[in-house]
Amino acid sequence: MKILVANIGSTSFKYRLFDMTDGRMLARGGMERIGCASACGEVEIPDHGTAVERCLRELTDPEKGCLGSLSEVSAIGFKAVHGGHITGVQGVTEEVLAAMEEVVAIAPAHNPPYIAAMRQLRKRFPEIPLVAAFETGFHADIPEANRLYAVPQEWVEKYQIRRFGFHGASHRYISWRIAELCGRTEGRWISCHLGGSSSICAIRDGKSVATSMGGSPQGGLPQNNRVGDFDPYLLPHLMKRTGKTCEELLSILGSQGGLWGLSNGCSTDIRDLLAAAESGNAKAQLALDVYVFDIRRYLGSYLVELGGADGIIFTGGIGEHRPEIRQAVCRNLAELGIELDEAANADCHGTECCISVPESRVKVFVIPTNEEWVVACQTRTWLENRA
Repeated sequence: MKILVANIGSTSFKYRLFDMTDGRMLARGGMERIGCASACGEVEIPDHGTAVERCLRELTDPEKGCLGSLSEVSAIGFKAVHGGHITGVQGVTEEVLAAMEEVVAIAPAHNPPYIAAMRQLRKRFPEIPLVAAFETGFHADIPEANRLYAVPQEWVEKYQIRRFGFHGASHRYISWRIAELCGRTEGRWISCHLGGSSSICAIRDGKSVATSMGGSPQGGLPQNNRVGDFDPYLLPHLMKRTGKTCEELLSILGSQGGLWGLSNGCSTDIRDLLAAAESGNAKAQLALDVYVFDIRRYLGSYLVELGGADGIIFTGGIGEHRPEIRQAVCRNLAELGIELDEAANADCHGTECCISVPESRVKVFVIPTNEEWVVACQTRTWLENRA
């Protein structure tokens, strides 16, 4: 059984091909600037359907490909983001696509390219099953007290106004991997997925019990250029003062907020911000300080919710590669049983390692995430259950 996993961005497509009989990754790749004009004004890859079609041609190329024919692809699994009332792992149908369309306003940067690609591929490759593994699925069993906003009950029942949570594939992988490392499924873990998009998840015995992202991927921690948590009562004030519409302000919060806004346009990249702060850029330092403060705010609340923790896991591009951020997050937490090994932390860049001192009551790990493998496993299970 061979499964292609598609990870779709607004103008990008990344893929991995897995042989599920032995877990090998057979191929990986991606394409950028989808739908964008080149310097000479031509659009080389018009849409995501074309990108996936080109990928499949490359994989079946007689000289360079690793597949004999398209019939070897058992399914294409998508790391889908938001399906509203539909969650978990689903075969892509018109009902599923309609549910994704209902929440486009909640996930405007994520859902449209997935919906478009899925529709195109259903037409071009009707013989290949398409499977959506929704990011919200890992958080579907969070207790109601941890997922409801303090809003009228009618809003919850009619309009799905609640915390859904995202980065489910990453947090699920961390729950799998930490269980393997410790030899047990029981435990209290806090997964810190830190990257261009970041979220924190409290995990008890392999299940999500609380997570920082809310009803949309906009909430929670400051993102690279998305605001994170924001008081909605500030919007009418801004509308009056700026003359902008609500939609215009939301667009600004979703594209000029986060680390970009805090740093006054210095950068959305944590590496640039660290370098700028080192050179004395006060706004870059402020952006880093706010980011770390919010991570620690959620970390503290989840330590209380779990009644302590067996371990904290850093993952994602920043979590795996930026020891400066890990050190700042774990600063002065010895009273809570969290003691970082500074040398081990400084030496850990994108590899799996323990970065706490041996006597630390709460262990601290760096574990590279593998979202694509999670989607491949979920897709395989869906295929097996369908058979």
